[in-house]
Amino acid sequence: MNFEFANRIKGVDGSAIAEILKYAGDPTFISLAGGNPAAETFPAAELAEIASDILKENPVLTLQYNQPKGFVPLREVLTQRLKTNEKVGASFDDLAIVSGGQQAIDYAAKIFCNEGDTVLVEEPSYIGALNSFRSYGAKLVGIAMEDDGINIEALETAIEDNSNIKVLYTIPTFQNPTGITMSANKRKAVYDICRKNQIIIIEDNPYGELRFEGQWLPSIKSLDTEGIVVYCGSFSKILAPGLRIGFVVAHETIIGKIVDQKQGNDVHTSMMVQRMVYTYLTRYDIDASIEKMRILYKRKCAVMLDAIETYFPKTVTHTNPWGGLFVWCDLHGDYETRVVAKQCEANKVVFVPGSTFMVDMDKPCSALRLNYSTMEDERIVEGVKLLGAALHEIMGEKP
Repeated sequence: MNFEFANRIKGVDGSAIAEILKYAGDPTFISLAGGNPAAETFPAAELAEIASDILKENPVLTLQYNQPKGFVPLREVLTQRLKTNEKVGASFDDLAIVSGGQQAIDYAAKIFCNEGDTVLVEEPSYIGALNSFRSYGAKLVGIAMEDDGINIEALETAIEDNSNIKVLYTIPTFQNPTGITMSANKRKAVYDICRKNQIIIIEDNPYGELRFEGQWLPSIKSLDTEGIVVYCGSFSKILAPGLRIGFVVAHETIIGKIVDQKQGNDVHTSMMVQRMVYTYLTRYDIDASIEKMRILYKRKCAVMLDAIETYFPKTVTHTNPWGGLFVWCDLHGDYETRVVAKQCEANKVVFVPGSTFMVDMDKPCSALRLNYSTMEDERIVEGVKLLGAALHEIMGEKP
């Protein structure tokens, strides 16, 4: 039978994400591909204890329906945490709990984007967000990245050259896939430009607490005086991704529309998991756990960068992240890293070709993304060494 799918999903291809996760659980592969946090950071014993306690103490609250906006005690604790740590939350803002940061992005795309509207995105950018915008029929316009974030001149040109611009999507801190952090000056410039042109900013910040170098920078949302910034966050990288707990902070009117979508989608985020996260936040010191993650990722990142310097061709450039989970490498010139990926897969090393993160995924791309959070140090080195050998071969250089 020939199935006739809706126009809005015809441009969405989930195979790229499937490829990223394909070998995540296969111990015979060295995976430098995924965006998974280090498994040793998961507080499994603590969460098991919490799960048992909340089912014994108040099973009805845990197992019954609750309000779409989220479990009130969790919302209150999280609201205060964001105000203290990120300076996020104005008098006109509200907060909703969602099923992972991805759902927050998708809801924001859904409530603002009509088919044919323009969405500005950093290029490269997070594939999950790109696919959400594609699913609502949006026209994606990529804005080039620089070492300190989005190219402001290119942003202004894109605004001049395009119509019906609804949204700018950005990951200012430890961007996925590049690891780049937007400077403070650029954050203010982005906000001012979007405010002037009445463009909603979707600020995605799943990695912000994983800083291991440099100084803390204010979020774009902390600059928001008019309610144009939708701030999306998650516990996936600082607690555990399998919990699927995210949150969104935005003007109360925007949150109202997001809650309407939540009610029509999955009613509310799992009460079991919301109560687990709330109890963890009030019973344990999550900031101490995050500090351990920072130390771990700083070491792993250094191991990867040292290996890149040792084993990659000298013409290959790479970013130097201050936090997060990713390094972006570029071969420059007329190379296609999808070809390299197939060659490395045969040697049981996987990474993500740069084309995955582009507006036009079919266009050849000379860049690639590497993840340093999941593999042991020696496997990071071995994986980079094998990848380096493949790069030397394809680029015609001797190791």
